[in-house]
Amino acid sequence: LAKFLLEKFLFLKTYLCLFLIKMKLCFPYFWKDVFYLVKVIRYGARLEIFKITSKVVTIIDRFVQQAERIPTKPFLIYEGITYTYQDINERSNKLANVFLEQGTLKKGDSVALLMNNEPDFICVWFGLIKLGCAVAFLNTNIKSRSLLHCFNCCGAKTLVVGADLLDSLEDILPSFLEDNISVWAMKNESSHTEVQTLLDKMDKASDKPTPPALRATTSLKAATLYIFTSGTTGLPKAAVITHLQSLKAAAGFWAYGGSEDDVVYIPLPLYHSAASLIGVGGTIEMGATCVLKKKFSASQFWNDCRKYDVTIFQYIGELCRYLCNQPKGEKKHKVHMGVGNGLRQDVWREFHRRFGEIRMCELYGSTEGNLCFMNHIGKIGAVGRSNFFYKLLFKYDLVRYDMVRDEPVRNSQGFCQHVNKGETGLLLSKIGASSPFFGYAGSKQLTEKKLMRNVFVKGDAYFNTGDLMAEDAEDFICFKDRVGDTFRWKGENVATTEVTEVLGLVDFIQEANVYGVEIPGNEGRAGMAAIIVRPECEFSGKKLFDHVLNDLPGYARPLFIRLQESMEMTGTFKQQKFNLVKSGFNPSTICGPLYFLDFSEKSYVPLTNTLYSSILAGERKL
Repeated sequence: LAKFLLEKFLFLKTYLCLFLIKMKLCFPYFWKDVFYLVKVIRYGARLEIFKITSKVVTIIDRFVQQAERIPTKPFLIYEGITYTYQDINERSNKLANVFLEQGTLKKGDSVALLMNNEPDFICVWFGLIKLGCAVAFLNTNIKSRSLLHCFNCCGAKTLVVGADLLDSLEDILPSFLEDNISVWAMKNESSHTEVQTLLDKMDKASDKPTPPALRATTSLKAATLYIFTSGTTGLPKAAVITHLQSLKAAAGFWAYGGSEDDVVYIPLPLYHSAASLIGVGGTIEMGATCVLKKKFSASQFWNDCRKYDVTIFQYIGELCRYLCNQPKGEKKHKVHMGVGNGLRQDVWREFHRRFGEIRMCELYGSTEGNLCFMNHIGKIGAVGRSNFFYKLLFKYDLVRYDMVRDEPVRNSQGFCQHVNKGETGLLLSKIGASSPFFGYAGSKQLTEKKLMRNVFVKGDAYFNTGDLMAEDAEDFICFKDRVGDTFRWKGENVATTEVTEVLGLVDFIQEANVYGVEIPGNEGRAGMAAIIVRPECEFSGKKLFDHVLNDLPGYARPLFIRLQESMEMTGTFKQQKFNLVKSGFNPSTICGPLYFLDFSEKSYVPLTNTLYSSILAGERKL
């Protein structure tokens, strides 16, 4: 009997070993996929319980819970000063109590926040949420015209502005007063009589909690934030961020294996969803500590990481490239993970070579989108990973796209066509109960423009990401390009229609066609505009330079100008961009005058072959 049992044991052991070897060869990522999906399902079940019970535990609720559980633990480190969970909780209470005593805000109001990265950004954000207000994060780069537009989008009648940004509003303060917008500055006193101050009032305010009923919500679909994003409609759009979206984003670090022992480095601007929802929200969800940087500095990055024992950092591809361009490599640190997007394969490999085998966790998702990919395997070059089970939970498709006509390809029945494995296609995400699309504040037309209907069957609806992707044989998702009227530069999305509208205000420009071009060694695409000069006018590089400097943020200013006598159009009478993008900005291959945005000359100057070579060599600051 013992011999029989031993033989059976050896047989089973051999069979199990063969089975595991076969699993490893045929399904190398099986167990990693399973563990990741279990986490996704666990977190999703928690959100489903909120729906059933109507007892939503929001991000601010989680923060208050953590402040009660670990009050003395460092939550935020900024410029060498440590703020505990209790410190931030009490200071946000003070802010909330100032407005509560003033009686100027009520539950459901929208408040705009214009601040650079600093602790009070978070205190104001949390304090306003504790009053039941929705907070609109304003991009600190936007100019007067766009700024006024942002207020109209989200219906805000109150603005809280950082002390260092108040002077930049001087020209449009009268417009705020005309529109009955009250402005509150994070200062003790102000020379502007129409601006109210907050710091002096916060010093006197109580730090006692506001009534929990003010911040309470019974719906995951209630709006908590508005985050502005550039799109195909020109001016910035206010993406509606619900409690559901903010809770999903806050699970990012945890899903990648982060814990309360981690220290998260946030060098990205808080007005973007990456830093605020994933960075700050993720820190709260884990009960961890975050190090907030006012502005990213490549030369200070690793010193900060060593000084504060950073273990996780947030990035965009451009940030990693800047680090790789530093003269000295650095492997003496505790960083084990980077979380972000836009990391090129060559920069990814160079980053590992210079700074050690840090786990780079790419993810994909737009601020307003209803789909997220996470590269939990860590394969270089992939933004995410899918599989059979993931596709059951999240319905997405890649469809054929005609780059010349700038539109999806449809068959004789009018339906889109799937691409084959490995082929590039337009990423669409189906809208449904498990993946809703909340759209944009303001006009319903803005939301409708991001939808594609009757994609595969009559009556279906998909969110159009505007991104070209490819899915390989192993189910890894790779980003290929953006389509339509947007491109990405300096970590920001640029709406070509917004730039076109601004250029159209220049008196000598008859027509402009804005697009993005690749510059070797740089992330994303730099702005370029093909323009037609009015017959009775002459091109003025100085006048155009002054105009774009005053009316466009740095990342949206066209670096290159191409003069043309006519514009090529598509069959549907849209401006043709494909051939222009393909042509690039090489003066030796392009007929017609080319100009370059030269800050030293404070003008657009002729783009010569010598200047072109210096740009490719990285000798010119872009």
